[in-house]
Amino acid sequence: MKHARIDWSGAIQQAVESDGQLLITQGPHKGRRVGFDEVVWLPPLAPVPQARTVIALGLNYADHAKELAFKAPEEPLAFMKGEASLIGHKAFTQRPADVKYMHYECELAVVIGRTARRVKKADAYDYIAGYTVANDYAIRDYLENWYRPNLRVKNRDTCTPIGPWLVDAADVPNPMALKLQTTVNGQVTQSGNTADMVFDVPTLIEYFSSFMTLQPGDLILTGTPDGIVNVNPGDVVVTEIESIGALTNTIVKAQP
Repeated sequence: MKHARIDWSGAIQQAVESDGQLLITQGPHKGRRVGFDEVVWLPPLAPVPQARTVIALGLNYADHAKELAFKAPEEPLAFMKGEASLIGHKAFTQRPADVKYMHYECELAVVIGRTARRVKKADAYDYIAGYTVANDYAIRDYLENWYRPNLRVKNRDTCTPIGPWLVDAADVPNPMALKLQTTVNGQVTQSGNTADMVFDVPTLIEYFSSFMTLQPGDLILTGTPDGIVNVNPGDVVVTEIESIGALTNTIVKAQP
């Protein structure tokens, strides 16, 4: 099932996809159907009782590492992101006025479903609630080291669109064989497959849970293949993953 979190009729609603519409599943409007264009899309993540951990992978596709003239890593290279950087489907990402190179990154995002500590690779899928699409924008002007991207590169407000759906893990039998594609203004600029990850999803869960506890609602952004290009104000970027969804957002000029 595809779950969404939306702002409609002056309140935040939980909904699911149903016959090309959104079916509200809770509250006084339960059972009401609304169109995709009648709502404001929010990140499809239920609130959690404590701060959400957002882990992002760097250089987790060998072709992307090669594209950046880096050697593929021997163990996962990860950095943390603040939840405040997340925005929803059809939202606007601000490009700072003084930068020369800002690019998208289409990524499979894994949502943890239950507390995970010292999880074995063979059991890792049991700890996943579902999957969504993330677009992990990077501001290359501020990059000092791909192995440790600083906050201005990867942790900016509005620079991590996510959604539109949270797809139940049971509906994605093989997340390691999904096609990824990005278009800019309707032109395909990036394509790949999750099969080409350096470290697959079970390996990542085993690795991170070996030294930190993953809680329900935590996110793992699993990296991007090659094919990144600069984007500018006015560009419409669609990052799409097979069986998960197509996430649209528009680049705008940041206000002073």
